[in-house]
Amino acid sequence: MRAALRLVRAGNVLVSFVGTVVGALAARAIGVRLSPELWLLVLLAAASTGAVTAAGNVLNDVGDLEGDRRNHPDRPLVTGEVSVLGARRLTVGLFLAGVVLAVPVVLAEPLVGALLAVAIAALLAYELGGKARGLVGNLTVGLLTALVFLYGGAAVGRPWTVLPFAAMAFLATLSREVIKDMEDVAGDTGRSTVPKRYGMATAAALARGSVGGAIALSVVPFLWYLSLASAAGLAYAAVVAVADVVFVLSVLQLPARLHFEQTVSKGAMALALGAFLAVAFR
Repeated sequence: MRAALRLVRAGNVLVSFVGTVVGALAARAIGVRLSPELWLLVLLAAASTGAVTAAGNVLNDVGDLEGDRRNHPDRPLVTGEVSVLGARRLTVGLFLAGVVLAVPVVLAEPLVGALLAVAIAALLAYELGGKARGLVGNLTVGLLTALVFLYGGAAVGRPWTVLPFAAMAFLATLSREVIKDMEDVAGDTGRSTVPKRYGMATAAALARGSVGGAIALSVVPFLWYLSLASAAGLAYAAVVAVADVVFVLSVLQLPARLHFEQTVSKGAMALALGAFLAVAFR
């Protein structure tokens, strides 16, 4: 069980689940006071997101087996704790679970079905060639992260409200993916990543530019529907300001301390989730 949890990357799955719930709450703008029926739809959507995220993570490890022997020798497929055949079966089961869990949500909000189809297609495209193309793969992972928030918003019928958060998530994820490629550059084989093709300085510039774009977008809710004079506005401003500072720290010393920088980036994303949640109480 412990190996399976590591294989699906339980932490990432939990973040996807929470991100979907936060997207729904931020879109609905009534705090957590949803009706039982709406809560059920939100939780089913979040469970669907988690299952598809887990499937993508397992599929990624199957495809990255040779590279992981050099870069991540502790991964369950590398150590033999989970067989490749078992991982493939788990992938299929998780994708099916993600679709089945979403059925009631799709019946209530058809846009959810379209977003789910896009997410699964993007995951498969990533594993079947996008990942090897470096920047294309980075952009795909950014899109998948953005879809988490749109999926939550669509589950309650208001996806447009969380568009700024989806855009911020896209850019922040792009930065972290590029940093991860910088960290793995020595062991990467068969991939035309940004640091391998254009050099570490260019990769660092892309990571910094993406973070700068995400920070700039963090003011959009105040220009659209959030008031700085409200409690929700003050809470959002305070938390997102801290998140923005941490995002700056995540790219400040590039290309040095790469593992530290991408870990800091993950922490900044967690803080941003808290800021997005504050918007639910506007």
